Amino acid sequence: MVGPLFEEPDAFPRDHLADRLRQLAARNIWIGGSSWKYEGWLGQVYRRERYLTRGRFSKKLFEAECLREYSEVFPTVCGDFAFYQFPTPEFWSKLFGQAPDHFRFAFKVPEQITCKVFPAHARYGAQAGRENEAFLDAHVFEEMFVRPLLPHRRKTALLIFEFGAFGRRSFNDVSEFVDRLDPFLAQLPPEFRYAVEIRNPGFLEKDYFSCLRAHNVAHVYNAWSKMPELRQQMAIADSATADFQVCRALLRHGRAYQEAVDTFAPYREVRDPNPEARESMRVLIGRARENRQFLFLFVNNRLEGNAPSTILSLVE
Repeated sequence: MVGPLFEEPDAFPRDHLADRLRQLAARNIWIGGSSWKYEGWLGQVYRRERYLTRGRFSKKLFEAECLREYSEVFPTVCGDFAFYQFPTPEFWSKLFGQAPDHFRFAFKVPEQITCKVFPAHARYGAQAGRENEAFLDAHVFEEMFVRPLLPHRRKTALLIFEFGAFGRRSFNDVSEFVDRLDPFLAQLPPEFRYAVEIRNPGFLEKDYFSCLRAHNVAHVYNAWSKMPELRQQMAIADSATADFQVCRALLRHGRAYQEAVDTFAPYREVRDPNPEARESMRVLIGRARENRQFLFLFVNNRLEGNAPSTILSLVE
């Protein structure tokens, strides 16, 4: 499918989508996007007139204020930004102050906790290519990330540990990874829910799932370029590891991240429908309703090109 899903901006059923998502959230099925600052959603989620300065659209005003409007439609969001920093208490206070009481955040934990060897990339400065001394350091995690979040724990539904694909320099096999992960999970503060997202297909084994289950930590069903399809992960008998479920629909299998950015930006419309991923997410929603479990489901623009339209297709 090429071209806008909705020819006229007003044709996007914003209020209908908001109503359906509210109904699902009331049953503890929380569905939202990965981040929210997308100008491509103007005319769908966002109304351009709310971000005018002297009659002209203000990108600065939009980025500062659009979370308020986002939360009028979606009950939750995954804060991917936290992966790149330890936010300050002042940052957290401002962010949570923009969200209504019923809104719930999920956050990716900073890579300073989940990256074992820093990539040889200019962004990492002197750390590039080096072992990370804070990898799975429970004390650093608690002091630098959890403590500033504690005043906002009511609106914080979930913390996600995203691990990039490990090479042999880091771990020879899943058992070595679990040996490091297990004592870390055992020390997690009890105030939050936690989930683990991995990018090594070979780690989807019993030892990994058993480790998560022992600590009531969810495996994140993740649609990612080199991971098995969502339906394949869901079919693994041991994959339900907690009393809640988490799914992040990020990329079509086989598609590189940068390719998705180049293909879909600025994310105004669905450009590559993925019926298989949609059906897998519907199955997760059905399971959560049947089992009366919490489900946190986050859809990225880079899955199909426009997350609001993908989400609309799930709740119709």
